[in-house]
Amino acid sequence: MELIEDSLDISIDTFLERPQFCYLANVSQDCEPRVSPLWYLWEDGSIWIIAGTEKSYYQRVLENPPTAIAFMDFDVTTGRVHHVGMRGTSSIVPLDQDRVARLLRRYLGDETDRWDPRFIDIDPDRWHLIRFDPETVVARDQSFEPSL
Repeated sequence: MELIEDSLDISIDTFLERPQFCYLANVSQDCEPRVSPLWYLWEDGSIWIIAGTEKSYYQRVLENPPTAIAFMDFDVTTGRVHHVGMRGTSSIVPLDQDRVARLLRRYLGDETDRWDPRFIDIDPDRWHLIRFDPETVVARDQSFEPSL
């Protein structure tokens, strides 16, 4: 992974530990750009995303693995604007239940009995993981003095 720019006052690892959305961008089979906001896990130098076989982003990754991913942490009250952008390659890999559990706990908490039923017992025949391997990364602090 080549770091092109980094002006954040925290490490990229610390930034990616925040439970925020990533924006998965790639091109459809008809060469139209598409973006999907998704939950993710940053682990082992890769971004991991749960992907259902019926989801359009699943099919796009199968057809066109070159991918860009963007992350934005924005707080209008403090003026914090942290952005990380990555370019690389995505692939579809089998579901790893332990990894999925770590990903979901970031967003849903540790009390699995209180989770939305959609996230319980994820079927490995219907769901897989997208593994995104970044090749280049830009990390920018674009914060401003808030006026609100």
